[in-house]
Amino acid sequence: MTCLLVRAVACAAPAPAGHKTTGHGRPQPKIRVTRGVRSKVSAARAGMDGGTSAAPPEPAIAPDAVINLEFGDPTMYEAFWREVGERAAVAIPGWSGMSYFSNAQSLCWFLDPEFEREVRRVHRLVGNAAVDDGYHLVVGTGATQLFQAAMYALSPAGAQWPVGVVSPAPYYSSYPPQTDLLLSGFYRWAGDANAFDGDGHIELVCSPNNPDGAIREAVLSSESGKAIHDLVTGHAGARLGWALVKDRGVAKKMVYFVDRSTIGVSQDSQLRAAKILAVVSDAYGPDEEDDTRLRLFDFARRRMEERWRALRAAVAATGAFSLPEETAGHCNFSRQTVAAYPAFAWLRCEKDGVEDCAEFLRGHGIVARGGEQFGGDARCVRVNMLDRDGVFDVLIDRLFSIT
Repeated sequence: MTCLLVRAVACAAPAPAGHKTTGHGRPQPKIRVTRGVRSKVSAARAGMDGGTSAAPPEPAIAPDAVINLEFGDPTMYEAFWREVGERAAVAIPGWSGMSYFSNAQSLCWFLDPEFEREVRRVHRLVGNAAVDDGYHLVVGTGATQLFQAAMYALSPAGAQWPVGVVSPAPYYSSYPPQTDLLLSGFYRWAGDANAFDGDGHIELVCSPNNPDGAIREAVLSSESGKAIHDLVTGHAGARLGWALVKDRGVAKKMVYFVDRSTIGVSQDSQLRAAKILAVVSDAYGPDEEDDTRLRLFDFARRRMEERWRALRAAVAATGAFSLPEETAGHCNFSRQTVAAYPAFAWLRCEKDGVEDCAEFLRGHGIVARGGEQFGGDARCVRVNMLDRDGVFDVLIDRLFSIT
């Protein structure tokens, strides 16, 4: 699941209130996703036999296997959700989701009301977006569709040339192909934001940055505020994302784009995501104070701190690589100054004669994405830090063996 914050010129009033409706405007009962409440997204399996099947064990890794850390697959979190168990399970009746419409009275008519409620709830918990301050919520099929929708919505009408889309290098390697995939006449990839000035571009701001983990703000001075802020929450297989949009006109154009491209977003995916987000938020409520095993953010911080400690030890021991310096900053969630442990390691090869770090690591059974794909140096690679424990342990062992 992915969140985008889309900045635009004007602030709009909050989305219109009203009772929940079906696609034909009929009143619909409110659906709760908190624990213990039976609903269409409840873990209760009324009329169905058995319970939730056990999760499969982590696959074994052969000693000579090539480990692929090129992609940002967040399988590390499987261990957490195994511990959560049936609390996050979902049973969806066959009659649910027959209509195209989730809420016909809403600006984003395919946005499930309970998914919206849980999205806003988790943002209030984390403190990374003022979701009650006039933001409209638009749901999409992952970040890819929402990026296209946001770029379409922010492109100036009637322009003679496509507006340039930029991001500071090193930037996420998928930004260029995603931007140019549709060969749109409204926008095109223009490159490194540091090479431009003024407000004639749409800037993609990823923070913590993929690939190097840097904390970023927009680098272009833009009175029109054409910036898309890219955030990720890490349940990739759900293929669901949401955008928080200040300007109502921009939000309407994004809804139109999603409508025309896929006629909305899967209601089933939204119901599962609502349950997952509810479990995350519930764990930090007063009823869960003693069960820290169920706290996703605590789990993630412990595991990432352990992994970064192991990676830095391996890099220091081998002398063949370097990493960016560890950074720290104020965390709105913990209300403390904490060290950053990003999802990716920006690993640089320091060995004499090695000009292509990705090729060098392939010779040691490690696949990582080369730095030139991020607008950076081929002596750097991006390494996924979120794979399963067994894969990460093999990575550390192999790095220790390189001299």
